Amino acid sequence: MSHTIRTLGPGDAALVEAMNDLFAEVFAEPETYTAKRPSRGYLEGLLGGEGFVAIVALDEGGSVVGGLAAYELRKFEQERSELYLYDLGVAEAHRRRGIATALIAEAVRVAAERGAWVVYVQADLDSPAAIALYGSLGTREEVLHFDIPVRRASQAP
Repeated sequence: MSHTIRTLGPGDAALVEAMNDLFAEVFAEPETYTAKRPSRGYLEGLLGGEGFVAIVALDEGGSVVGGLAAYELRKFEQERSELYLYDLGVAEAHRRRGIATALIAEAVRVAAERGAWVVYVQADLDSPAAIALYGSLGTREEVLHFDIPVRRASQAP
């Protein structure tokens, strides 16, 4: 079965919604990806802006079977940017067919087109498949990741 890789743009909000459905299934996180869906207007704003990249893999019937969401981070120290691969997932029935690698290759192409100097991604330590994939494509760096909570004034103690 073949697939088509497509970088999304304005008018593709429905495909982003389908990508969110896929991510909910792949990551087993329906609360994150489908419980509080953004409006079509919000998604269209992301797709029409400069900082967000969405790429999907479509099967022969046009269904989303893989997806990649990334953010372009424009740098201040030089006129360049970095592309951060935020989410990447492929439906279980479509794995081991080169879809993830093709999605990343398209992200690298988009990054080059935008003048980025690097594409980077993080992987959870308990995800050997992701670590193997990313390790085959780039250089591994050992870093620590910290989540710092943001509290709104209404949530102050």
